[in-house]
Amino acid sequence: MLRDLCRSMAVLEAILSPDWESRYHSFDAAWGPGEEMASMRDGSGNEYSIIFSAAGTYIRGFDHESVMSPYGNDGPWPGVLDSVPEAFRHCVTEPAFCDEDGMPVVTTCLWRETGDDRWRVGEIDYPDGASDPDGATHLFARLVDPSPEAFQRFAEDYYEIPVDLDAVRHVYVLRPLTQAVVTALNADLTVKGLADDLTAARYPSAAD
Repeated sequence: MLRDLCRSMAVLEAILSPDWESRYHSFDAAWGPGEEMASMRDGSGNEYSIIFSAAGTYIRGFDHESVMSPYGNDGPWPGVLDSVPEAFRHCVTEPAFCDEDGMPVVTTCLWRETGDDRWRVGEIDYPDGASDPDGATHLFARLVDPSPEAFQRFAEDYYEIPVDLDAVRHVYVLRPLTQAVVTALNADLTVKGLADDLTAARYPSAAD
């Protein structure tokens, strides 16, 4: 469900914003051998990365204003990464998720191995007096509210344009993408023009 939600959001933003640099959400089905990655970056320094693989799913988030930022604590907050299982340890040290000095850029981390019945986090002593201390509530807002209406609200606020809810609903259930749906969201774009983005998200088009 999470993977499909991430694919949907990435395709919707590809339609709304042909300029990749302006998008919040992206999806790369060829991120690495046997791995796919969904990502979010808001342009203000906040981001997350989600790795999907046969081993399960690994999520790393970074809120640049978090009191748990590694830049204010000489490294990742105690407990955030300490319990990451061996199946995902390579994600902890992945250069794309670290700064130029090799320090993991992370304030929140969770994972779910294949066969797990729930998401898991480390044993963390969270700082007192801070609401959303690791930024997870803010970073993952659209992941924990996987409704088309939530994406519509986000997109209308971010892009400052009306966003057709029926078109969002169409994409959220991964129905083949048609020109009518694309036009409802961006009259200047064609399905053909989205070919690379649809391939990256492994999203079906009407021609498939």
